[in-house]
Amino acid sequence: MEKPTSRWRHRLPRTPGRWAAVAAALAVLVGAGTWTAVADDSPPTVHRQDRMMKMNGVSVDTSYFTSGGTRPRPAVLIGHGFGGSKNDVRAQAEKLAADGYAVMTWSARGFGRTSGEITLNAPGGEVKDVSGLIDWLAGRPEVQLDAKGDPRVGVTGASYGGAVSLLAAGHDDRVDAIAPVISYWNLADALFPDGVFKKLWAGIFVSSGGGCQKFQKQLCEMYERVAVSGKPDAAARKLLTERSPEAVADRIDVPALIMQGQSDSLFPLGQADAMAKAVKANGAPVSVDWIAGGHDGGDDEGDRLQGRVGDWFDRYLKDDKGAGTGPGFRVTRTGGVDSTDGAALKRGASSDTYPGLHSGGRKISLTGAGRQPATTGGQNAPAGGLTQTFRNPAGANPPSISAVPGVGGGLSQLSSLGVGFSLDFPGQYARFDSAPLDSAAHVTGSPTVRVNVKADHGDAVLFGKVYDVSPDGKQQVLPSQLVSPYRITPEEQGKPVELTLPAVDHEVEAGHSLRLVLSATDLAYASPAEPATYTVSLDGPMTVPTAPAVKTAAATLPWWTWGLPAAGLVIAAAVLLTARRRSTTPAPDPSLADVPLQIADLSKKYAKSSDRYAVRDLGFRVEKGQVLGLLGPNGAGKTTTLRMLMGLITPDAGEIRVFGHAIRPGAPVLSRVGSFVEGAGFLPHLSGRSNLELYWQATGRPAEDAHIDEALEIAGLGDALARAVRTYSQGMRQRLAIAQAMLGMPDLLILDEPTNGLDPPQIREMRDVMIRYAAGGRTVIVSSHLLSEVEQSCTHLVVMDRGRLVQAGPVAEITGSGDMLLVTTGAEVAEPLVDKVAALPGIGSAVRLDDGHGLLVRLDGATAAQLVAELVRLDVPVTGVGPHRRLEDAFLTLISQGSA
Repeated sequence: MEKPTSRWRHRLPRTPGRWAAVAAALAVLVGAGTWTAVADDSPPTVHRQDRMMKMNGVSVDTSYFTSGGTRPRPAVLIGHGFGGSKNDVRAQAEKLAADGYAVMTWSARGFGRTSGEITLNAPGGEVKDVSGLIDWLAGRPEVQLDAKGDPRVGVTGASYGGAVSLLAAGHDDRVDAIAPVISYWNLADALFPDGVFKKLWAGIFVSSGGGCQKFQKQLCEMYERVAVSGKPDAAARKLLTERSPEAVADRIDVPALIMQGQSDSLFPLGQADAMAKAVKANGAPVSVDWIAGGHDGGDDEGDRLQGRVGDWFDRYLKDDKGAGTGPGFRVTRTGGVDSTDGAALKRGASSDTYPGLHSGGRKISLTGAGRQPATTGGQNAPAGGLTQTFRNPAGANPPSISAVPGVGGGLSQLSSLGVGFSLDFPGQYARFDSAPLDSAAHVTGSPTVRVNVKADHGDAVLFGKVYDVSPDGKQQVLPSQLVSPYRITPEEQGKPVELTLPAVDHEVEAGHSLRLVLSATDLAYASPAEPATYTVSLDGPMTVPTAPAVKTAAATLPWWTWGLPAAGLVIAAAVLLTARRRSTTPAPDPSLADVPLQIADLSKKYAKSSDRYAVRDLGFRVEKGQVLGLLGPNGAGKTTTLRMLMGLITPDAGEIRVFGHAIRPGAPVLSRVGSFVEGAGFLPHLSGRSNLELYWQATGRPAEDAHIDEALEIAGLGDALARAVRTYSQGMRQRLAIAQAMLGMPDLLILDEPTNGLDPPQIREMRDVMIRYAAGGRTVIVSSHLLSEVEQSCTHLVVMDRGRLVQAGPVAEITGSGDMLLVTTGAEVAEPLVDKVAALPGIGSAVRLDDGHGLLVRLDGATAAQLVAELVRLDVPVTGVGPHRRLEDAFLTLISQGSA
């Protein structure tokens, strides 16, 4: 019999007999539905119904979101990440409901208020629960049906929730489209790559689930068995593979939008590659998106990804042929400036089709110390000539360090600091270098290299990584802090084997070199405890994928090439309008003449709403010399407040006074206010100084009032001012934008997310810029989502939630002070070991956590990198190191109190 056309092209009617169990299933779904209205930024109103559903022997906590009456519409299920609950995806559910979907969220087994054991998405556990939710949706009058008992439904979610979307598509053919985010294809491959135990991530995985006792018994036994032996067995691999999407690969044949993180040592890009190949082989549309962030931290690009998910479902659930589903492949590129880039701090590159991980291979020869380049003869080239011998130390200690799961922000962002977080200990690795590249290479995918490996006994366990080395050889950067493990058995030894290195998207500049390191140990993985000697020789060059079909988006024209004439008209109109209003502007208040900002009883309603407020009864005061952090969750009213402060919109009630003058659009006192909004545009062919001079000329103010040199000295751009902006790094462009806001040396400087898109060294520089500016007696107001940066750079805080003031005051009063790090450990730390850590040079104190599984360490001269190295030396079983986020704790506490 000929196979029918795939479901996404043509839906076949279902026979009632196939879903005879629906009525029985619906009979066990119970719970009193409680309806509440959820305020959205624009009509229509979204309603939420919370209920507990009894199914498959557990009680599942669900929320159901709808808007717009009872007209039939497609449904969407949104799963949450591991360790979370349905509350984590509420905002996305509200947005999709407002866009015309019936949306259901739920807490998975063992999480939130849902009962039961964690089965890691077993077919008879969490996956069967999803089918029960689809049964319930089929009985809702407002849900569109393709056949009786068969709703039109898509499934999305991140990490654990992304995996259940794939599994649901494979186990329940009523699913019509999916959009997994930073998820896994084979959990065994993710936690046991090439037969090597990913011990730190596995430990965090179990801990975030509430401990081994929260898991199904056979899963707990499997984890403890592997954790003790340090080596996964066949039974462990089989158990995890059976619960992975790969187990139903041939049945996932619906349109799939696959979004995977570049900064992700848990579920790396190779997992998404396997997903894409399988779904495409089944004949369904596939689009792959490599995002900037991932499980290791970084920018999760939440708004952009939710927009893509919405478009994807519009096309394949609503059957909207005009909905743009985006390119077949897209990757977010940060940290560099394209030669044609005029303004963007973060840009996408794309191609019509997904290139995979090995497209456009460029062969790069490698050498050992003092040796000639490796042969490029290919498979039959003789091994040897580049042979290096090194040791796996007893107990696999001290281990090399690449990614350390749990470090705040991710080590992927710290690798460019040059402070030694990527550590390889002498005598424990082989190293091969290329000559300086004569032209830049943009690596997009997984480099490969053929090697010949021998061990004096047993398996050889190696960890491969590729560094980007500066021309002077003093700095090496490990892209995304990624490393690939390999277990090479005695049967594979003594003959060439091809190693696949971590998949990345990374620009290697001309003049830089590539460095291949094969290490015997890595902190994140389990290595053999028994000492061994390894010998490695190259068998040809390293092949680097360049994906030539992937093109970075062309830059748009800088705004002023077309915008200055229009801006002039807008300014002229504003002057005319405000001239008519000046008679009603309140008189200056002499008592506030030296106060940079005072806000009193400020309110602003949403457009077309009579009772919904973006800002309500807000009041606070800012003094000279302060750096004030404006904090709050999305929707708190921060941006609306700043727009009113800059005179861009008018309050509905209350007033804003700057140096005693009431703020109105076009108010003269606004000349004392400078502002920065992310994404300032510059002419790329002009120098930094020329760009600033051109901008100041456009204001029409005298050149001597610009104070360009003073602004540039504070911004710290140095000799770069004479260079074309197209040669600037991302951090330099951001500082130039800040310098532009400082022109005229305004007494009040407003910065909205000034560190967006910057790496840690650039963020530190931006912090210094703000502090230097305020040190002269001026005032800075900064709105930022980076709580750790606000804590370090701001003197005072204003915390908002739902348009209202929650708390205001000095940072120290709200958060406390000190340079504290939180160290988490895989085993209880004994008191004698705590004393050893406390006695280390540069350490002020070390205190054991209440449960014994970690330390609070106060730095007194030492760096985080030095602490990590010393902890490794002392055999402390580190699972994570990061800032003790006092501001984050205080912020979350304040917001939760404000929402109660």
